[in-house]
Amino acid sequence: MAFAHLHVHTYYSVLDGQASIKSHFKKTQENGQTALAITDHGNMFGVKEFFKVAKDFPDIKPIIGCEVYLNRDGRFTKRGKEDQGAYHLILLAKNLKGYYNLVKIVSIGYTEGFYYKPKIDREVLEKYHENLICCSACLGGEIPKFINTGNLKEAEETALWYKNLFGEDYYLEVQLHVSQVPGMTQEVAQLQQQANEEIFKMSQRLGIKTVATNDAHFSRREDGPAHDRLICLTTNANYSDTRRMRYTQEEYLKTEEEMRALFPDHPEAIDNTMEIVDKIEKYKIDRDHVLPLFPIPEEFQDSNDYLRHLVYKGAEKKYKTITDECRERIDFELGTIKRMGFPDYFLIVQDFIAAARGMGVWVGPGRGSAAGSVVAYCLGITNLDPIKYDLLFERFLNPDRISMPDIDVDFDDDGRGKVLNYVEEKYGKDHVSHVVTFGTMATKSAIKDLARIHEVPLQESDRLTKLVPDKFPEEEEKYVDENGQEKVKTKKVKVTVENCIKLVPEIKEAFENSEIAGVHDTLEYAKKLEGTVRNTGVHACAIIIGRDNLTDHIPISIAKDKETGEDMWVSQYEGSFIEDVGMLKMDFLGLRTLSILKEAVSNVKKRHGIDIDIEAIPIDDKKTFELFGRGDTVAVFQFESPGMQKWLRELQPSRFEDLIAMNALYRPGPMDYIPDFVARKKGEQAIEYDLPQMEEILQDTYGVTVYQEQVMLLSQKLANFTKGMADGLRKAMGKKLIDKMMELKVKFMEGGEANGHPRETLEKIWKDWTAFAQYAFNKSHATCYAWVAYQTGYMKAHYPAEFMAANLTKNINNMDEITKLVGECNRMGIQVLGPDINESSGTFSVNKAGNVRYGMAGVKGVGAAAIDAIVDIRGEKPFEGIFDFAERIAPVNNIGKKIIESLAYVGAFDSFPEITRPQFFMENSRGDIFVDALMKYAQKLQTDQFDSQNSLFGGLEESVKPTPPEIPASREYNKMEFLKKEKELVGKYLSAHPLDMYKFEIENFVKQTLSQIQELEAESGSRPDLAGKELYVAAIVSKVAKKMGKDKPYMDVEFEDYSGSYSHRLFSKDYEKYMSYMQEGNILYIKFALVPPYIKNDDKQEKPKVLPCKLRIKRVALLANTKEEFVKGISVTIPVTRFNADFNKALVNALKSNKGEKTLNLHVIDYVNKMQVKFFSRKFKVDITEDFITFLQLNSLDYKVNMDLKF
Repeated sequence: MAFAHLHVHTYYSVLDGQASIKSHFKKTQENGQTALAITDHGNMFGVKEFFKVAKDFPDIKPIIGCEVYLNRDGRFTKRGKEDQGAYHLILLAKNLKGYYNLVKIVSIGYTEGFYYKPKIDREVLEKYHENLICCSACLGGEIPKFINTGNLKEAEETALWYKNLFGEDYYLEVQLHVSQVPGMTQEVAQLQQQANEEIFKMSQRLGIKTVATNDAHFSRREDGPAHDRLICLTTNANYSDTRRMRYTQEEYLKTEEEMRALFPDHPEAIDNTMEIVDKIEKYKIDRDHVLPLFPIPEEFQDSNDYLRHLVYKGAEKKYKTITDECRERIDFELGTIKRMGFPDYFLIVQDFIAAARGMGVWVGPGRGSAAGSVVAYCLGITNLDPIKYDLLFERFLNPDRISMPDIDVDFDDDGRGKVLNYVEEKYGKDHVSHVVTFGTMATKSAIKDLARIHEVPLQESDRLTKLVPDKFPEEEEKYVDENGQEKVKTKKVKVTVENCIKLVPEIKEAFENSEIAGVHDTLEYAKKLEGTVRNTGVHACAIIIGRDNLTDHIPISIAKDKETGEDMWVSQYEGSFIEDVGMLKMDFLGLRTLSILKEAVSNVKKRHGIDIDIEAIPIDDKKTFELFGRGDTVAVFQFESPGMQKWLRELQPSRFEDLIAMNALYRPGPMDYIPDFVARKKGEQAIEYDLPQMEEILQDTYGVTVYQEQVMLLSQKLANFTKGMADGLRKAMGKKLIDKMMELKVKFMEGGEANGHPRETLEKIWKDWTAFAQYAFNKSHATCYAWVAYQTGYMKAHYPAEFMAANLTKNINNMDEITKLVGECNRMGIQVLGPDINESSGTFSVNKAGNVRYGMAGVKGVGAAAIDAIVDIRGEKPFEGIFDFAERIAPVNNIGKKIIESLAYVGAFDSFPEITRPQFFMENSRGDIFVDALMKYAQKLQTDQFDSQNSLFGGLEESVKPTPPEIPASREYNKMEFLKKEKELVGKYLSAHPLDMYKFEIENFVKQTLSQIQELEAESGSRPDLAGKELYVAAIVSKVAKKMGKDKPYMDVEFEDYSGSYSHRLFSKDYEKYMSYMQEGNILYIKFALVPPYIKNDDKQEKPKVLPCKLRIKRVALLANTKEEFVKGISVTIPVTRFNADFNKALVNALKSNKGEKTLNLHVIDYVNKMQVKFFSRKFKVDITEDFITFLQLNSLDYKVNMDLKF
């Protein structure tokens, strides 16, 4: 006989199972066992991966099961603590019917019975028990629990119930875990022995067979300590805690011999595992597509007939006159769609897109290869004509092989939810689900988690995780290409704990020699637990639509909808497996740019009364191309990086096709071709074609092959490839399928020579293609997104204020982006003004003067209801003053004191001449704080109005209104405190910035901004020249958090300047050295250095390995003191012709007004006689103030500040 493991957990038993599926199969193979089950806790998350891995182990039969949770009181019983737990039960599918019954059971556990865990009940088992094998499970099962609590009668009755339901397919399960861990209690083994003794008796008495299992949670005995640490993470316990939950470390895939040794008197319990294995068929769960059926009008024969009708109806609108070329293309596509069986797919997509537009949701022009379909264009699924732009249908659907179409759709962020609701309502909530994702333990989180349970000091934990690079340099390896030539290619080195120990000396040193307790074990077990599934999530955009109830096809779980808080269905199989089991998956993406465009168009309508059809703007707009040519593309979709801006200025794009090409080229790999592309457009390099026939296809890109579609078209034209073969070539080149490329090369050479092309030229073309095709981009996608880019560029060029206001609105919670956009507004000459009670709405808006006004929704504490009330009351009549405001908002209950204070602090009432911000918070002569007095005044008005409305005499007369409170007299106040409050409430400084008073220091001493030093840090991994570079910034300390590690303090500091913010952590010596400077509000001059974590030169490699540097503070000073330290004097150049009585007097007055200790050097020049005199003033020494610099600038005098910047 033999043995098989039938009770097995993988890492899909989240944070309970430690083993990967592959490791289980490997150990099963080593054990010489011929079957393996998967029975994760309450779910089937790992089933598809289980089948996939099983294909690599053909001698091992995969068995699909689940350890379900059962509530004896019913799955709907959710009373409280007593229903948090549940009994365990093992279910195994005998065949495909059993698999689908298991899918139903597991899904119901989530959709109906979820309460802390997914739970079923006996009713569910009675309904779906057929073709399932049932085992009584571990100590958590009903029968072992009843036995160990002395309730033998209940145990026997339970066993008989299951026998009656499952018949010969019900087994009593026995386990024995005698721990070999020194000092470990044997309580588990004792309880198991107690249960086993009675189970064997019950087996004889009731005629129910026993089966031995091992409740495996990891693959090998040596994995036990790693699993032990995983349970520490699950239970949030320290490893040193003796009272923590522990497994016996016997829960691994034991050999047959080890299992027989546990039950020497009951060999039948071992043998019965094979009886179960023999009952189970081999089957596949993958199937053909089960697409939803789209309801069609009665007058149409079928969905193909209806699709043809809609397509030609759309074609008449899109093309006006349908040419033979167009008709041929439409018929070809419709024929392919019909043959593949996808008409309903296209009908479904066009339907929800049409519904979206009908609901006012903005839809993108298309994305991906779907934009190559004329059918999609005529149906309104995409918005760009594929015939006009040479976009290919076969790039989307290859006519030579049936593959699921993949149409991803962009919606505006705000409208995506509406479309999902429409789909759910149309097809039924049980026909629609989201798609699960699995979060795994990544390198940094594994180190951090393991350090926590090993009680490694936080300072050391942070140090280790910061040493983990974002990426390792690529390694070179040799290979032989399709021409038999030896080549060198680069290979990515994964960032793993193991590679970090090998390649990062500091981590290796810590692993081997650290004196800090727990560090070695942290890295050792982080290495073992890395990659373990730690949580489930929901895919951001993937949606499944089924023909009928999805639980008839796939297992379903649930998750909370973040917006509504309601349960939503989520598949238990991740996106890469969904189509294998016949389900239709679509991506409903939220694209913020569409929301920005929608907001911008709305802003134009509000300000100018113009309705803009963004899909109908001219494609050749001069102003828009001038904007791209200037590289003026901040906030322009996909064209805003500094590198892209540089190439746009070089290229000077003049056609939409130029933008498509740049969108495709500006990415790693193809970027190398940009210089040729630019040079050819500008006429600096000749445009050449290997064959004259290539010009028609390559002329739009000046002879440079840019797109996959170009390779496909050329292969058809030069070598008579079919459309399907051309797509196969594209795929083979892109994925470097060497064997397929060799096969296609033969056909290309034969076809090309048959067409009369020289073999030598064909060889060159093929060589060029193989070099570039792996980088060539999908033109369909590039065209769609270039159109979105063009639309944003058009709006920025023609309606800059409205466009920038829209960008600010849609980034209102991203302060770094807000800072960047405000900077761009300033550069464009658009003022971004603070909130104003008479101009602001909830969002950013554009006032009559063309400046952007901050939205009140951006003010903390001011809610939507209050904003709506203010805007509604204001209407077309602005508030005349603070008392008019108080009187008109008096009847509104949701505008309280806190809201008034917030609005006052951010300057929303600054337009009222009678009061300033500080006066709201000052006492008047009666001793009342004005804002309190104002609220009392509004409340008194509200009460009086209510009383008067109910009185005999009607409304409140002007003469009997309460007297407005006295506004306090203006006096000195702390400006910095108000700036701090402003930043606290809107996230940034609006009216002024603390750095404003240091304009001279910033212009003369500062070399970088905070955003720039962070960019340099990010670039340092690919730029060895940056190692050790010193950087000089000025910043305000905006936030300080002192913390305590295991034995030493450390500090988190947030710095801020005009460009944004930067967080830095100070440890040990740096903490001691600089802590006195790190006080909130301090304005500092800081020297940073880019310090490399390591530069390792391997003797076998010519190039040293370089990892990204880390920013480290080298010196700090108060910015206010730098002028005194660095500035030695000033040299002023004065033309001799300037001297006269008025000028002399003004100069002397300026020098007297700015007396100081700095040397004044004068350089007098006579340009006519070409003479000059240099001297320094003995009489005057100056203070180089803002006033003095302003005097020099107003008088057009050249000057140079003499400095010694040793810092």
